[in-house]
Amino acid sequence: MKKIIIIGAGGYGRELLQWVKDINEYKPTWIIAGFIDDDLDSLEGIDCDYPIIGRLSDWEPKEDEEFALAIGNPKTKEKIVKIMKDKNAVFANVIHPTATLTKFSKYGEGLVMFPQSKLSVNSQVGDFVTILSSGIGHDVQIGDYTTISGLCSVLRNVRIGKRVFLASNVAVAQDIVVEDDAYLGIGSVVIKNVPAGAKVFGNPARVMPI
Repeated sequence: MKKIIIIGAGGYGRELLQWVKDINEYKPTWIIAGFIDDDLDSLEGIDCDYPIIGRLSDWEPKEDEEFALAIGNPKTKEKIVKIMKDKNAVFANVIHPTATLTKFSKYGEGLVMFPQSKLSVNSQVGDFVTILSSGIGHDVQIGDYTTISGLCSVLRNVRIGKRVFLASNVAVAQDIVVEDDAYLGIGSVVIKNVPAGAKVFGNPARVMPI
């Protein structure tokens, strides 16, 4: 059984720790080693039963270690993955036992799925995608490093590019295309295609000046 180390000791990291514990309770999978974070004081004054065991910038991955990425910002995810991959790090898929997938759901490396998340039939997500208790409909494609925050709804045949961030409670209508590096603000209802790098907010969602 390999060790698992969580990258990032903020609130997201502590949530991810709980989901790893839930996975281990359902089926023993990893030995939890703790966190790595360049801010060694991240857990100061916070109740947590696992420590920060080192700095991300200094860590040298070992053969008996896997890593879970507790970072929400897509560009930061990509940067950290490159650093760790250059050191031959291996990333785990952390899929909560209550998450729903089908045998026709496809996903890459480093997937994180929080409780009650859903990835429906013939949908495909790339590497290092994060789905935080949200529903992904059938025949959806999601690019690498994208983050889907809590309580989002992505309907059928949607195409989401790389490094896209969906804030909480975003709804994306069927057949919509969201291009790379877009940002969909909290509560947005997206009924038109979103250009690359755009920031959209509102109901219906509108592009805002960057």
